Amino acid sequence: MDASNIDMTSKVCLITGGNSGIGKATALGLAKLNATVVIVSRDKDKGEAALIEIRAKSSNRNLDAMTADLSSQDSVRELAHDFKSRYKKLNVLINNAGIFLPRRVQTVDGLEATLATNHLGHFLLTNLLIDVLKASAPSRIINVTSSAHYGTEIDFEDLQSEKKYSGYHAYSQSKLANVLFTHQLAKQLEGTGVTANSLHPGVVRTGFGKDQRGLMSILVTVGRPFMISPEHAAKALIYLATSPDMEGVTGKFYSRGKEGRSSTQSYDEASAERLWKVSAELTKLDA
Repeated sequence: MDASNIDMTSKVCLITGGNSGIGKATALGLAKLNATVVIVSRDKDKGEAALIEIRAKSSNRNLDAMTADLSSQDSVRELAHDFKSRYKKLNVLINNAGIFLPRRVQTVDGLEATLATNHLGHFLLTNLLIDVLKASAPSRIINVTSSAHYGTEIDFEDLQSEKKYSGYHAYSQSKLANVLFTHQLAKQLEGTGVTANSLHPGVVRTGFGKDQRGLMSILVTVGRPFMISPEHAAKALIYLATSPDMEGVTGKFYSRGKEGRSSTQSYDEASAERLWKVSAELTKLDA
């Protein structure tokens, strides 16, 4: 799974959540392969700080930081517009940003924030950039998911968790949505030269989950010694983004870099189609 000898000169890569953890480690890895790397972060200062660090460690000048809040659809639309005004191509889109919220939070669009950030924001961003990805083909989309998607299903009757809220269910449902989205996207992109795959990078030692209370905080604390470093986890993402072995491979699920089977629910075509339809409505995609 070594990608260190691949030359990504003239390839443009966009990574959401690129200012910390696995996103930053992946951005650095791609920068070292001479790619043009654009990191997206919610906080402008954190994005700029990450950019300075990646530039210093990679000696790559073709780096850029953009700011967007994935839970806000206006912000996502602005990001897509800004990206297209600066760049004429996009070879790799890595939808990596994710949140876990112990309590229900409503976004500016009136949606439940976990679903809005982890799934709907990426659904909208990908669709808004799809024409650039097609024009840059062969190109790749990688959706970062989690093993948390196993054992859950999409609750279409209470998608926004208005009746009852569980932080873990909201998170695991959003991660299943990532895989269903990937499968449907791969189907729609057949023959375009754009591939879509999902990856569970492993349980990564990052700041993720550090602000939690109760059971989640115990799990994060107890599990920390068994977690892998962001740098180790990033290797799988970099491999999927750059390896010639991945040329034309689409609609697959990877766990820690190895092809595997996602949950039974994730292969339900009716759910994937329904989720796409609902997501398009909630993001006013065709408006």
